[in-house]
Amino acid sequence: MVPQRHRRRFITCAVVATAFGLAGTQSFAASGESRPRPWNARHQADMGRRHIKAVHAGQGQAAVATPGSRDGDSDEAENSAEATAQFTEARTAPGVVAPGAYGAAWQQLQSMRHTRGDWDHVTKKAYNADDPRYRDVNSNSSGGFGKVTGRITGIAADDQGYVYAGGANGGVFRSKTGGGRWEPIADKLPSLSTGTLALDGKKRLWYATGESNTGATAFVGTGVYVLGDPRRGQFAPGNRVGGAELESTVIHAMRFVGNKVWAATSRGVWSHSTTTLSGPWKLEFAPNPDYLPGGSKASDPSAPYKNIANDIAIDPKDPSKVLLAVGWRGGDTYNGLYAEQDGGWKRVSGLGDLPTGSADVGNMTFATAADGSRLYAIDQSPAQTTANPDSGLKGVYVSKNGSPFGPWTQIADYTKLKASGSALQSAGYQPGIQSWYNQFLQVDPANADHLYLGLEEVFETKNGGTSWTTPGPYWNFTFPCWSIDPAKQTGDCSPTTHSDQHAVAIGGYHGKTWAYVGNDGGIYRRPFNGAVDSGGHAKDWQSLNDGTLDTLQYYSVGVGKDLAHGGVSVTGGLQDNGQSILRGRDKVMGSNFGGDGADTIADPANGCNIAAEYVYLDMWVTQNCGVNDGSWNTDPSKATEYEVAPPDKDLGGAGARFIAPITADTKDGNTWVAGGRHVWVQNKGFAIRSGKEWKSAYDLGEGHVATAVASSGGTVYVGWCGPCDSKGFSRGIAVGNADGTGWHQLNLPADGTIPNRYLSGFEVDPANAQHVHVAVNGFSRKWTEGPGAGVGHVFESKNGGTDWTDISANLPDVPANTVKLLPNGGLALGTDLATFYRPAGATKWQVAGHNLPTAAVMQLRLGPDGKLYAATHGRGIWSLDVRHLKATRND
Repeated sequence: MVPQRHRRRFITCAVVATAFGLAGTQSFAASGESRPRPWNARHQADMGRRHIKAVHAGQGQAAVATPGSRDGDSDEAENSAEATAQFTEARTAPGVVAPGAYGAAWQQLQSMRHTRGDWDHVTKKAYNADDPRYRDVNSNSSGGFGKVTGRITGIAADDQGYVYAGGANGGVFRSKTGGGRWEPIADKLPSLSTGTLALDGKKRLWYATGESNTGATAFVGTGVYVLGDPRRGQFAPGNRVGGAELESTVIHAMRFVGNKVWAATSRGVWSHSTTTLSGPWKLEFAPNPDYLPGGSKASDPSAPYKNIANDIAIDPKDPSKVLLAVGWRGGDTYNGLYAEQDGGWKRVSGLGDLPTGSADVGNMTFATAADGSRLYAIDQSPAQTTANPDSGLKGVYVSKNGSPFGPWTQIADYTKLKASGSALQSAGYQPGIQSWYNQFLQVDPANADHLYLGLEEVFETKNGGTSWTTPGPYWNFTFPCWSIDPAKQTGDCSPTTHSDQHAVAIGGYHGKTWAYVGNDGGIYRRPFNGAVDSGGHAKDWQSLNDGTLDTLQYYSVGVGKDLAHGGVSVTGGLQDNGQSILRGRDKVMGSNFGGDGADTIADPANGCNIAAEYVYLDMWVTQNCGVNDGSWNTDPSKATEYEVAPPDKDLGGAGARFIAPITADTKDGNTWVAGGRHVWVQNKGFAIRSGKEWKSAYDLGEGHVATAVASSGGTVYVGWCGPCDSKGFSRGIAVGNADGTGWHQLNLPADGTIPNRYLSGFEVDPANAQHVHVAVNGFSRKWTEGPGAGVGHVFESKNGGTDWTDISANLPDVPANTVKLLPNGGLALGTDLATFYRPAGATKWQVAGHNLPTAAVMQLRLGPDGKLYAATHGRGIWSLDVRHLKATRND
C-alpha cells in the first residue's frame, strides 16, 4: 500500500498553453480526446497527489473531452486535454487567432516608455522540493527530486563544460561549468518559449522557439535563431534564420544533414540552408496545405491540428533518404510516415514492426547512432491512447542498419519497461501513459547499443533493448528504503529526477561524459555510464537547478509578513511543482504542498496563514506555513494542513475550471470567495477546517464556470464563461453580495462594450465598490475572427458594471491576465507580454519598470512591504517597489 501521506493527488498536466499568434486553436473536444479512467475509492484513499497527465477513457471507451464539463465521477487522473484546452481557450476564444498577433504586440512594446525602477528577482534561489521542513502527510517532500525549477524542453551541451538549457517559457540559459551558475542568453528575443536546442558541426547554437508539446498546448514561437559564438554571445532578434515563415508555430525537432537543416513544426516540415541563413524557409511537406495560413480552410477551428509534424529521420549514409513522422497525437486520417516518391511525399508502409497506419502513428521521436549503424524510434499510438487505460506507448523500435526504411524491430513496449524497475505503477499507471507529452531518445556516441529513453521516467539499455533498467524512477515513495522521517531513510533511496521527460543531451566536463535530462522539474545530470543499485535505479543523479536557472511557472503569488524572521513570506502555486514558500531569512525555497499549484490566498499580516489551491477548487489551509512539527506523523488527522475544498471540487470541470479563482475580501480577510459553477463564500478565514463550511451565494447556471472573482466590503464580482471554447463561446459577469443577496447578471451588450472574450481578472476600488476594473484575455478582433471579439484589454466601470469604458488606450494588443489598483491611484496590468502601468489621472500606459523578462504575468499582488509582486509563468516571481511608480501624467 502506498503510504497514507500521499492522500493528496500528485497529478500534473501540460498546462502551459497560449496563442501567441497561433494560426488557430480549437478545443480538444474537436480532436476526439478521451477522458481519464475513473479511480476507485481505494486509490482515492491511498494514493498521493498524483503527477499524471493521462488522457484515457474510462472502461476503455473513448469520450469527448468537452472543456468546462466533466463526468462528475470520482476521477483521480485529471484530464490533461481539458486542462490544456482551458489555458489555450482563454487566449483564443471566441475564434481563430491569425498569425502575427504576438509579433505585432512585441513590436509595439519596443517603442513604449518605461517607468523608473528595476524589478527584483524574488525567486532567484534554489527551490528544494524535498525540503524536510515541510515533510508531512500533505507534502510530496522526500520523493527524491531535490532542487527543482520549471519545465526544460531543450538541452544542448559540448565537450568543454558548456551546457545550454531552454525553459518552456523561460528562454535559454548557459552554464560554463557543466551545469549550474546559469545565465540567461535569450532575453532580448520576442519569444522565450523553447521548442528545441541543438549545436551544429560548427558549434553554433540553434534555438527553435515554440514549445514542442505536440499541438496547441504551448507558447508558440517566432522562428529559429542561431548564435555563432554561444560560449560568449547572446541571442538577438537579428539572429533569426530566414523570414517570418516559422512565426507562430511550435517546433518539435531540428535535424541536420550536410548543409541543410530540417524542422518539424506544427505547420508541416520545413528546411533551410545552414550556410546561408538569409532567405525564406522552404516548405517541404504539409499534408493538408489548405489549412495553412492563407489557405482556403485556414479559419477552420481544426486548422492547428491538420499539419503537425513530430520528427524527421534522415539516413546519414544517404541524405536523400528521408522519413517524416507526421500527425496529431489525438489521431487524424493524415497521420502516418511519409517519404518522397515519384516527385512528391507519399505514405509508406511495410517497414517491419514500426507502425505506419494513421491509427497508430502519433507523437514519434527518432535518434540516430553517431556511426549511422542504428536508428531508434518511440511511437505513441492515438488508438491505444484512447482505448488503453494503462499506456499510450505503442513501442520502442530499432532499425539495425540505420536506414529510416528499416526493417524495424520492436525492442520494448510498456509491459517490458514496467518490468525494468519502473516506479510509475505505484501511481496506478504504466510507462507511456503520457507518451504523447513525454519523449526523448539519446544514443551513446561510442556504443550504438547503449540508449537513453525518456517517458515519464528515464530508462536505459546497454544491449540494444534486450534488457532495460530505470535509472530515473518516478519517485522513491514505494521503495523499501523510503521513510517520512529523514533519519530513518536509508542511503539506498538515491536521488532521482523529476518526472515527465522532455529533453536530453550528452556533454563533457572535467574529462567526464555526462547525460543531461530535462523534465517538468528542470535539468539533471549523471555520468553517462553511471552507477545503479540492485533495482537498476541510478545512484548518481545531480540536480543542476541551483536557483540561477529560474524557469518556474507560477499561476499565483501571495505575500504576508514573516512574523518569526522579519521581512515577508512569499508563496505561490506552480505548474507541476506544488506550492513554493520563501520566508524572510530563507536562502532556499521549500515546497509545503505537492503536485500542481494553482491560486493562492496569503494573509498579509501573517505569511504563515496560507490557502493553497490544487486544481478544480481543491483547497488546503495551513496556519503554520505547513512546517513539520518534528513528529514525522503519517496520520492525516494530525496534520497541520486541512482540506477545505468547496463542494464544486467534486464535480471536476463541470464545477470549476482546472485553475479556478479564489480570493479574500479586501476589507474583511475572513470572507473568502471561490468560483466554480457556484459562487462559494465562507466567513472563517484561515480558521476554516472543512469544505462543508462554504455556502453557495449564487449559482452561475449549468455549463457556466467562474474565470475571475473579486470581493470588497461584501460586494462580489464574478466573471464566467460557458461554453468556454471557440464553438459558441459566451461570457458574462455576475454581481451580488457575499451574504447571498442582490445577485444578478450584468447586461453585457453585443456591441462589444465588453468583448466576448475570456474575463481574467477584476480589481474593485476599496474606497468605492461600484468602481471596478476588468482585464480581458485574448486578442482583439483584428486578429480574432470569432463573433463579438471586440477591442481592448482593460475596462472600467464607475456604477457597478452598468456601464463600461475601454481604457486600453495605447496598450499593445496582447492577452491581459490581471489588474491591480495601486496605493498611489495608478493602475497596473499584467499581460502575456509585460506589466504595464497607468498613473492616476492619465490615459496612456507605460511599461512598468525595467528588467522583467518577456514572460506571461499571471497575477499581480501588493505586499505589506509596499512592493508589487508579479507571478510569471516561466521566469518565477519578481517585485517592484511601487514608490518608483510616480503618479505623474504621461500623456
